[in-house]
Amino acid sequence: MIPRILEPESMDGPEEVAQYDAMDHRAVNDVFVKDFLAAHGPCRGGEILDIGTGTARIPIALALADPKARIVGFDLAPAMIERARQNVDEADLSNRIGFILGDAKSPSALGDVRYEAVISNTIIHHIPEPLAALRAIVERLAPGGTLFVRDLYRPNDQPTLAALVQQYAGEESPEARELFRASLHAALTVPEASRLCAEIGLPADSVKMTSDRHWTIVWKKPA
Repeated sequence: MIPRILEPESMDGPEEVAQYDAMDHRAVNDVFVKDFLAAHGPCRGGEILDIGTGTARIPIALALADPKARIVGFDLAPAMIERARQNVDEADLSNRIGFILGDAKSPSALGDVRYEAVISNTIIHHIPEPLAALRAIVERLAPGGTLFVRDLYRPNDQPTLAALVQQYAGEESPEARELFRASLHAALTVPEASRLCAEIGLPADSVKMTSDRHWTIVWKKPA
């Protein structure tokens, strides 16, 4: 098993944010939204919290897929939030997508609000010790709410990692390929994610491998 090598918790330089936003994640984002709606069902009109929203590509995709979806994007990086607001304005969705700046490890900026669902895509691998963040995320769920957290998985060996980089980022810029490589190195394995779930009281089988490079936590909070 290759070791976990951490990468920065946030990207906040304008060039980094622009490079990230330019990467074509549409297919992955569409699958994320489809899988979330399959697990959650149609949105009920409450707010959905997106932890690590980045440039808001998933909130936009979700709002387009479900007219009742109302999303709050939460991110640590001011530059990400700035670009996210621009993307939402361009999509004419500012009436259904808003933003809060804050840290997922201690989301005091969220107050006591509870959400219809809490979603997150590829943010866990940015957090050195993700247990506190996962616990805080679960606490944000309203009764009957859906937790849907997806992230990359760390391969067993370097040849597998290199093959994933080539397959999914081979046509991207060298900088984008290196970003994907670093993200895979920083990711958790399924057993590691399962142990985190157990520590916060979720069933160990809440996390499953859901693609050749992703695991997903799906859990419904009892009503």
